[in-house]
Amino acid sequence: MSLTPQFLDELRARTSLTSLIAKTVKLTKAGRESKGCCPFHNEKTPSFYVNDDKGFYHCFGCSAHGDAIRWMTDQRGLPFIDAVKELAAAAGLDMPEQDRASTERAERAKGLHEVMADAASWFTEQLHGLPGAEARALLDKRGITADTARAFGMGFAPDSRGKLKAALKEYGDPILVETGMLISVEGKDPYDRFRGRLMIPIRDPRGRTIAFGGRVLDGGEPKYLNSPDTPLFDKGRTLYNLDRAAPAARKSGRVLVVEGYMDVIALAQAGFGEAVAPLGTALTEAQLERLWRMVDVPILCFDGDGAGQKAALRAAHRALPMLAPGRSLSFVTLPQGQDPDDLVRTQGPQAFEALLKTPEPLVDRLWASELAAEALDTPEQRAGLKRRLFELADGIADASVKQEYQSDFKNRFFEHFKPVRAPFVPRGERPKGGWKPAALPVTEDAKAFRATGIDRVLAKAVLAGLIRHPVEIARHMEVLGPLQLIDGALGRLFEAVVDLALEDQKLDSGRLLTILARSGFNSVASDLLRADTMPYSFTQTTADPVRVRADLDEAIAIMVARPEVDAALKQATVAMQTHFTESAFERQVALVREKQALEVRLANLVQSNEDARALGTEGD
Repeated sequence: MSLTPQFLDELRARTSLTSLIAKTVKLTKAGRESKGCCPFHNEKTPSFYVNDDKGFYHCFGCSAHGDAIRWMTDQRGLPFIDAVKELAAAAGLDMPEQDRASTERAERAKGLHEVMADAASWFTEQLHGLPGAEARALLDKRGITADTARAFGMGFAPDSRGKLKAALKEYGDPILVETGMLISVEGKDPYDRFRGRLMIPIRDPRGRTIAFGGRVLDGGEPKYLNSPDTPLFDKGRTLYNLDRAAPAARKSGRVLVVEGYMDVIALAQAGFGEAVAPLGTALTEAQLERLWRMVDVPILCFDGDGAGQKAALRAAHRALPMLAPGRSLSFVTLPQGQDPDDLVRTQGPQAFEALLKTPEPLVDRLWASELAAEALDTPEQRAGLKRRLFELADGIADASVKQEYQSDFKNRFFEHFKPVRAPFVPRGERPKGGWKPAALPVTEDAKAFRATGIDRVLAKAVLAGLIRHPVEIARHMEVLGPLQLIDGALGRLFEAVVDLALEDQKLDSGRLLTILARSGFNSVASDLLRADTMPYSFTQTTADPVRVRADLDEAIAIMVARPEVDAALKQATVAMQTHFTESAFERQVALVREKQALEVRLANLVQSNEDARALGTEGD
């Protein structure tokens, strides 16, 4: 079949978009347009407009936009070709002729759909007849009402190898085997696939039965048995309950992904009609694309046991390469040992709704998983965590999302491993006997200030010292986070230096410089190593090693502390100006003194080195 642009334009021209949309959305005239509440998101004030002259609809709230065909695919959930066929029939427009092969495939598919519809009807008859007593008892035990069972087309397959085969004998064994209703074994007559099971029809987006899931009534195995893949059914591309969940998701603005049929059915009965489930496999890329066509951030509500959480993590990893701006996943963790069915039956819909109000973002799930993956007691183990996080981010195809994940992981890493630090005082003012002054609280503003508040001159000196003395890097890994947050060449050079030092803790300065030069950092590192003019022992080539270690400790401590103190002082000053109190004034004064103490400490550090050089000159 060839659908030319001319044919599609004629189809749009013959379709009254207002009449089509008004079948499901209440519209009122607004000048030359019609308006109503958008069916794609919840709203109380109409922002959804339909323009027949221009042939499109548009929502100024959620930006939904399209023509008649797009309406049928997005709002009705129809495949493109089915949407065109339905609109063409309504408009009295003949579809373009199909070639012979296409016609034969269409007729074949029509026959297969008829087989599945008749099989579904027969299973339903069995459920509500004498053979279905045990299956009805199971439904009653699970709290599934008769109305819910009818809504989902549930049925029963008697424990027999030939009853379905006999009931549908007019179709013949070959087509029953092709639809998966019979099992064909070489040398034996085909026999019923589903026996002694509660039957759950699996439907396509148009609501047509394409496969079945069968649940065992007792404790036998397998607990669930699905139809095999057939010309109608591809389990990796199908989501259970998609036909019913798509309209519900458009109203609620969310879609819930659960593990199994009974979870979906129980949630629908409890008022959550927007739930779907994969079909016995991990979520596939095709199923994720289906979900994202409905909402930007589907919510995965997998069981609280280990298997359920592993399935959620597999879905998270599979989704990563496909992320796009605004498009992600979120997660709800159910109580240990419970699934959604258990939760709504024992605690009611409100308990489940409470969980849905605070879903866990994808980035949080990934961070928590990697953080718990192994011990993080040594610099090498922490470097391994950092590598794993950045490998995850590197798997994201969209450049802007990848960059955001890299930045987020970097910030989380620093915040998690930064040490708890007491405020600094000058050497001469340190208390005796091991007592340390209590640390002032580090505010969110102070944390945000680190990246921009770092003294870049001091940071360059520290980095030059680390390049001169690579053995010191491992000692300071946990407090050097601010340097990671500096943008540009300085931050990139720091990361390279740390990575190299962790790979080889016996690395000396000469070998480090050689490797950095090969990696393209030659000019930046060389500029830093002209730091003999910097007034610190650790930037010199011939300084006393004991003094180098002590002074480098001092410089790093001051570099880390200064931006926090500056940010806290700024915050305290604003607070005092807004509402003057004695405690606010005392806090501002204390922070001013702490800032001055840091400046004195840095000045003492510089002065001590000048004295050392002077003494060295006299000795010559």
